Amino acid sequence: MKGIMVQGTASNVGKSLVVTAICRWLTNQGYRVAPFKSQNMSNNSYVTEAGTEIGRAQGVQAEACKTIALPEMNPILLKPKNDQTSEVICLGKSVESCSGKEYRTYFYEAGKKVIEESLAQLEKHFDFIVIEGAGSPVEVNLNDRELVNMAVADIADMPVILVADIDRGGVFASIVGTLQLLPEADRRRVKGIIINKFRGDPELFNDGVDWLERYTGIPVLGVLPYTDHEIEAEDSLSIRENKVSSAANPLDIAVVVFPYLSNFTDVDPFYQEEDVSIRYVSRKEELGRPDAMILPGTRSTIDDLEEIRNRGIEEKLLAYIREGGTVAGICGGYQVLTEQFIEGDKVMSGMGIFPITTIFQEAKKTRRIKGTVHSRSGFPSSKVEGYEIHHGDMKSEKGDLIPLFYLENEEEGAVLDGGRIIGTHLHHVFHNEQFRKEWLNRLRIKKDLPIPAAALPNKDPYDQLAEMFESEVDTDTIFSLVNNEEFSK
Repeated sequence: MKGIMVQGTASNVGKSLVVTAICRWLTNQGYRVAPFKSQNMSNNSYVTEAGTEIGRAQGVQAEACKTIALPEMNPILLKPKNDQTSEVICLGKSVESCSGKEYRTYFYEAGKKVIEESLAQLEKHFDFIVIEGAGSPVEVNLNDRELVNMAVADIADMPVILVADIDRGGVFASIVGTLQLLPEADRRRVKGIIINKFRGDPELFNDGVDWLERYTGIPVLGVLPYTDHEIEAEDSLSIRENKVSSAANPLDIAVVVFPYLSNFTDVDPFYQEEDVSIRYVSRKEELGRPDAMILPGTRSTIDDLEEIRNRGIEEKLLAYIREGGTVAGICGGYQVLTEQFIEGDKVMSGMGIFPITTIFQEAKKTRRIKGTVHSRSGFPSSKVEGYEIHHGDMKSEKGDLIPLFYLENEEEGAVLDGGRIIGTHLHHVFHNEQFRKEWLNRLRIKKDLPIPAAALPNKDPYDQLAEMFESEVDTDTIFSLVNNEEFSK
């Protein structure tokens, strides 16, 4: 197959970012490009136009390729339900839940087959496939039945680039150690090294580059700077750092970190707002008195509500609401604000903010969806779009409940106190600029802050990433690897 595979010395070293950069760079050259990750473990997922579910990183990479996301781009998605069990999503559909041992014992052969078939299907329709590995390729206790690193490079018969994160320290040991632990046949696949997250003048690392190339015999293809990019993260290891605004009196938004946090990228748009600070809180002592609180998605609503109760966060949150605080609940964060949950024969009380019962169903609702802000919500009319991934259905005995949105002929979400408290199952709700600006402007008015002037549209972040990548990396060598030196347009 024509393409390239990106592996890393560890998790969160920048594999997803490098794959995204290569995808957009090749796409801008006029090629048809597909991203691929055979097996992904993440609760941060992406809903395709067909309503199938894949890893969020592969959905983002498909956008970078200017193509429709397909389930074959991430044929296996594992969504952790707790420390022992994960939901298995195969070709976009939930098939079962099992432990790690059960998965390795019973799913390996079927998983390998679906990976081979997915790659073959993508090869029919795209010029190049850019493959992302997972974690490290030298988890020696797992390599006998791995389905995501060198085993996939063998199936596709592709060269490998190794990415290392210099910001975390130990970059020489991580690269050399990874190469030393690879079997000789796998080591021969590694044709280049990329150093990621370098701070400062890269010329200061020239001696390090020279040493690595002499010691390993593998070229260092580039040193990428540490950048504050707008590309979405993949999993909970990649939650962004707190954002501290340089504004004189910024808005303070606190985000509750559930133990089984999911789809946390709903918060990403706030990082582009100059007068907004974002902080993540997981203990009651950290809550303070923010201008607003966001309760994001959770993979396990009941377990996470019990946990924040045990930590004293629920009590603090309810006091904050009684004192006039602003709260937005998204998906699971919306569900915890309801009166009660029903799951089979089990009934559990929620926080009781919304007069709603959440009824958990076995079937999962996954869909991309468009609509408008509801005329009764108190927010100005505007178009909204996003996606839903949830099991819970909402039932209210009170007919006067005010909905937040009108989505494809259905009322959705809930609003209290003129919009001070909102809840919705719509992920990406704050990616809708008009709605986000209105929500933030209400906070600014409440705090007697100026309303910012409308900003000029930002340049496409994928193009920005591709341009940075091309300026810092030996793309001629990468193209010869991708192309096997024989492909022509």
